[in-house]
Amino acid sequence: MSDVFTLPFYLVPVFVVVAILVSAIRVLREYERAVVFMLGRFYKVKGPGLIIVIPLIQQAVKVDLRVRVFDAPPQDVISRDNVSVRVNAVVYYRVVDAEKAVIQVEDYNRATSELAQTTLRSVLGQHELDEMLAEREKLNADLRALLDERTDAWGIKVSAVELKHVDLDETMVRAIAKQAEAERLRRAKIIDAEGEQQAAEKLRQAAQILSTQAEAMQLRYLGALTTIANERTSTIVLPLPVDLITALQRREETKGT
Repeated sequence: MSDVFTLPFYLVPVFVVVAILVSAIRVLREYERAVVFMLGRFYKVKGPGLIIVIPLIQQAVKVDLRVRVFDAPPQDVISRDNVSVRVNAVVYYRVVDAEKAVIQVEDYNRATSELAQTTLRSVLGQHELDEMLAEREKLNADLRALLDERTDAWGIKVSAVELKHVDLDETMVRAIAKQAEAERLRRAKIIDAEGEQQAAEKLRQAAQILSTQAEAMQLRYLGALTTIANERTSTIVLPLPVDLITALQRREETKGT
């Protein structure tokens, strides 16, 4: 008959104590905290490092303090100017109060995600389409501030919210393209009109100067003749100077008298 190994009776309590001590010892990393409950009531937050959790009397819930990120699924939003768009965003957040994150909300990750989706719809619905496309930085700041305020009671800090895509249907894309083209044409016409106005003003100033200086008028006349002579023209019409015509009229009047 083979011998059966039997544990001495006096060593049984020793092994029980050792097993209890081993199960009570926990090691938490630098980014982890343990929310400890004693007989169902909150006791304290422990960690990081080596902690002791008394079995059967204390229970510990581990919380990760690192920054988390989730991609909010696309949301259908109707802007203030009644344009239907689909938008999605990325939210960055982390736990700053482990006690609140465990006690105040059942699942802080899911709660933050759902709140971000509803906030995205409500905030963007108060803005026009042009603001969504051109003022993303401002919208990101408004979304982050509102989410951070609402999640503060859960011990959550929202560090950033970034809008990723604002998707439009094809009809709206074509309408925006037409609007942009019309705006470019409007600006081009304004620039042309301003150029004509400035040129007319310069010509008016030049005419005033030439009208007060007869010599300048003659020089301008000769310059125009030089320009015409350099061109390949078969016929050149030379206008008579105004002062010469006036002198001839006076001479005829004198003969008539």
